[in-house]
Amino acid sequence: MRNILKSLLRAFIYVHVFLALSLLLTHCSFSHYAKKSYEKAAVEKPFDVIIVPGVPYEKENTTQVMKMRIYWAKLLYDSGFTKNIIFSGSAVYSPYVESIAMRIIADTLGIPAEHMFSETTAEHSTENVYYSWKMAKELGFEKIALATDPFQSRLLRSFTKKYCPGVKAIPVVFDRIQIDDAPLPVIDASSALQEGFVSIKKRESFWQRFSGTLGKRVKQEVKAKKKEEKNKKVPVAN
Repeated sequence: MRNILKSLLRAFIYVHVFLALSLLLTHCSFSHYAKKSYEKAAVEKPFDVIIVPGVPYEKENTTQVMKMRIYWAKLLYDSGFTKNIIFSGSAVYSPYVESIAMRIIADTLGIPAEHMFSETTAEHSTENVYYSWKMAKELGFEKIALATDPFQSRLLRSFTKKYCPGVKAIPVVFDRIQIDDAPLPVIDASSALQEGFVSIKKRESFWQRFSGTLGKRVKQEVKAKKKEEKNKKVPVAN
């Protein structure tokens, strides 16, 4: 019995050491990716616009992730990395349209309103990038970058390359921003409130949301557009 307990304890320790090392290596990998991407962007700046994916706005319960993305966007604007910002996101998990709430906060922090835009359709990260990329093109912007945390940025890398060609990455470099003691300003978010709001959790199953995160809606739209363009090229028989 004692030998079994020793074996179990040894296995328990090995597993936790393995997990700790994996987390450390993953963090180092993402940190390296963010710094290299930032250095490349510094050479190519200024960008016409950066895309900032949305995060649910929940007043005093709004997460650190939203704070991080907004302050990173402000840093990139203030330091000349970008001339404009597109915040992206609909009312998904809370009744506030994410992109509008984030734009109001950014405006309060001093980013000029005329240099900010809200993409209000996206409900998943892939849609944040795709719909914002389309908006940027429609606005005449050519040099476009995605500005988000390195984890999301890396997860979206292959999707972005295929469906949003030309979009560069400027992921958050954590040692360049200090946000722990920088609270988000209190805002009047009434203009971001969506009447008749229904949470995506009630509208879609887990697997539907997961498919959306993987880009199902975007892929369907792109496929339908290609089919439509193909049909237009087919000559009509007399």
